[in-house]
Amino acid sequence: MTVEAPGLILPSDVLIIVMENLAIEDLVSLSCTCKFVNLLVHEFGWSPYLKRSDRPSFTLQLARKHWSHFDQLRYNVTSDRWWTQAKFNARPLSHPWRTKFQPILALSTSMLLVAAGHTIYAYTITDSFSLTDDGAPGISHEGSYSFANNQWEITSLTFIPYDHSERTVAIGFEDGHIERIYLPPFPKEQEKNQPPSLTLERTYSLGSRIMDLVESLSCSDSMLLSLSASGTAGLYNLSAESPLVSTIELEWRSWSSFLCMTSSQPYAVFGTTSPNPLVVHAVTPSSLHPTPFAILHPTRERSTAVYGITDAPPSAPWGSSKQVIVSGWYDGVVRVHDMRSGRRDSGVPGSPAPLRPMLTLRDPWSDEPIYSVSCGGGSSSFVAAGTARHSVVAFWDVRRPTEGWSAHAPGNDSSPVYSLICESSRVFGVTQSRPFVFDFGPGVTKETYPFLPSSTRSQCDSLQPNEDGIGYRVAEYNHSRT
Repeated sequence: MTVEAPGLILPSDVLIIVMENLAIEDLVSLSCTCKFVNLLVHEFGWSPYLKRSDRPSFTLQLARKHWSHFDQLRYNVTSDRWWTQAKFNARPLSHPWRTKFQPILALSTSMLLVAAGHTIYAYTITDSFSLTDDGAPGISHEGSYSFANNQWEITSLTFIPYDHSERTVAIGFEDGHIERIYLPPFPKEQEKNQPPSLTLERTYSLGSRIMDLVESLSCSDSMLLSLSASGTAGLYNLSAESPLVSTIELEWRSWSSFLCMTSSQPYAVFGTTSPNPLVVHAVTPSSLHPTPFAILHPTRERSTAVYGITDAPPSAPWGSSKQVIVSGWYDGVVRVHDMRSGRRDSGVPGSPAPLRPMLTLRDPWSDEPIYSVSCGGGSSSFVAAGTARHSVVAFWDVRRPTEGWSAHAPGNDSSPVYSLICESSRVFGVTQSRPFVFDFGPGVTKETYPFLPSSTRSQCDSLQPNEDGIGYRVAEYNHSRT
């Protein structure tokens, strides 16, 4: 069929080809020309645009299977705009715990897990069949898991991604054991207003014990990377009968690790307190190389420790490359290194020659250490960093890195933000007292996140709800000095 309008005579198939490369503003304008073109855009325009502008999100994945392409696009565009405006709903996910912890977060398409002390708190991701009718998918508290006869705290946690049940995790304990645990569903019948609790048996399933607490776990495909506080790194093949593949000794106080098996050259990154705090080692399915092939320096000035490591935002200006590494440092700076770069520190001892960062991100009002980093956000171009005090999360758009801003978590707990997970429209974080979320997407209601009834603990809480009753007030500030 040929589309005819004043000044325009085009066959439909030509118009479809043209739409494949149009920006969102052009597609909207085109859809307003006539009824036929509007139908054409809805059928052939929105879907290709969604594929070109991917917005990775665990919590939206189920809902996106039901939402129309237009609803998905409307959600993404609104969320992108709210990110640029620093507009979000802040919600705590629980009342403060009675004890201070150093918690860890883990997220899959069906569950959010919060490991604190000896307990894993489980939150189910709810579905949404229509953005208009049901609103955005939410989070509900499902229950908690603990371990029988266990005196050791959980120190690291990650989902095993190749497991289709999405209920299998790798857990690192304070006693040095790493275990693969299946988290069974909770019984449907439960006491009123009382979330269920299940007690699990420890399995000691991954064999060897590191004689120190497990500081970090990172999983990629069927491979698992572990790192102890004293610097023992282990590589595990989770699909093998004898999972342990290789171990190396970094011989420094160690904090963080990151494993990437999907890069053209698979690698493991380690963050330590040492003269070379950030190093990259080669990985194969059968070995973890004992010496680094890349040393990532801050600048010519040495920094003492790296606490958080992740990969780059998918839509960053330098492209969605697995060769780009984002890290959070003790000196309060987030640094971005590109292992393809030739910017090396000449005159600095080390083999190989240390690689300099291509981008540094800093809050000029704070020099607090960066405890956690994560990437995603609006247009998949944001870096989020959890700092060491006052539950502050700092944000930067890598397209405009000098225009950052920061926000305190709900309740303004006097605590580091120990763990962060940044999605397309949501940022999940956790302090020593409780988990929280910043939601930048539309469709949020009072029921999207757990309702926190009044309690003895809530009476001493500093939470202040907004007038609409959906979010809570939080303090924010811009990084600009002008």
